[in-house]
Amino acid sequence: MQLSDQEYERIRKLVYEYSRIDLGPNKRELVTARLGKRLRATKIESFSAYIAFLDSRNGQEELTHLIDAISTNHTFFFREIKHFEFMEQTVLPWALAEGAKHGKKSFRVWSAASSSGEEPYSVAIHLTDYFRRNPGWTWKVEATDISTKILAQAREAVYAEERLRDVRPDWMKTYFQRGIDEWTGYYRVREEARKQVNFTHINLLQPKYPFTEPFQLIWCRNVMIYFDRPTQEQLVAKLSEVLVPGGYLFIGHSESLTGIKHGLKAIRPAIYQKPL
Repeated sequence: MQLSDQEYERIRKLVYEYSRIDLGPNKRELVTARLGKRLRATKIESFSAYIAFLDSRNGQEELTHLIDAISTNHTFFFREIKHFEFMEQTVLPWALAEGAKHGKKSFRVWSAASSSGEEPYSVAIHLTDYFRRNPGWTWKVEATDISTKILAQAREAVYAEERLRDVRPDWMKTYFQRGIDEWTGYYRVREEARKQVNFTHINLLQPKYPFTEPFQLIWCRNVMIYFDRPTQEQLVAKLSEVLVPGGYLFIGHSESLTGIKHGLKAIRPAIYQKPL
């Protein structure tokens, strides 16, 4: 089944209007393949009928499923380890010093595009270990995504063994429960780390975020690649608003803010800081 030029342009427009994801001509083959899967899932027989359904009052939930199918990356625990090393060696010592100075011992992290949960749980495991060594602090990981389906999956906290290949052996024993019988080959994040992650449905371009307090650290990795430059600028500005002065933003190692207007200081590749 072929996707006509008119149908592809309509899909591009719908996806952009809802999520600001910019599907260029080079994404057509991917979109066609993912559309085929969604047609089978919804039992709709043609691209034109599927697009008509997306345009209907009942189509918004399906639009989120389509966007999820188009944008989901394969991910795993402790991906891009240099960010975790920088959090341990730079961000946390700075946050602890600031907390001691101002008498507010709390650390807030946002995993802004949390997908199926590997990133926020990785952060939570690392922080659980860190604050065992540095007690007396409260901390939380806010995890958000545009897909309600992927958030439900993330809340289950169950992962195939291959997603855990970069987890330290001692952390595997401490923070993961091995599945048995039909769950052989799967692991679940243990409650100690799992309870520190709060999952919420968010569109990163929505007018206002639901947070009442700012963050010392925001992870927004492998998201910019889907957006055009004006949307990238808008998103970075919105993220900056909910960072504390001196707070840090992590983006994907294949991404850069070069060429877009922003008020952040480049610290290292894929690491930026809000000025004090």
